[in-house]
Amino acid sequence: MTRRACYDFVIRAVMIMARPNQDPLMRLPRPELEHVCDIAVEIGAPIEVGQTDMGLRRLIPITGGVVEGDAMRGKVLAGGADFQLILAGQTQAHLDARYVLELEDGARIWVHNAALRVTSAEDGARLMRGVPVSPERVYFRCQPRFEAAHSRWQWLAQHQFVGVGLRLPDAVHISVYKVT
Repeated sequence: MTRRACYDFVIRAVMIMARPNQDPLMRLPRPELEHVCDIAVEIGAPIEVGQTDMGLRRLIPITGGVVEGDAMRGKVLAGGADFQLILAGQTQAHLDARYVLELEDGARIWVHNAALRVTSAEDGARLMRGVPVSPERVYFRCQPRFEAAHSRWQWLAQHQFVGVGLRLPDAVHISVYKVT
């Protein structure tokens, strides 16, 4: 937010407080996005749990990968997983991935990434079979959260992040943005 936008915001807030009988709603400044990194998560074969009362349950093992960007570089450690709930005739997937990044400076970052993937029934079936689908045909957005023990990376826990994903047969690519 620019200095002028902050000033305007404070002035509007003071005016609203000074006139309590007026409509208190006001539009706040639009957040901006700042690119943080791109993550290529390598995945193994799905472990099918099957159709439950909630939907189709699957576990996708995370076997490795890389993270690259101006803000961080490193690798994805093997051992994580993406816990999936597939709904609505395979058109909607609720994804819950948890894994660890190991950065070039040795710091390890815990990642908990919740995502929503929506597509047509035909493309959903292709994705389930591991067949590539054009990214324009799939809505794949996520909200990664990060935890770090090293002080250099504490800022990750102090911001919101959003991402755009792409599912490939043997990997998931995610571009991560900090909401400013």
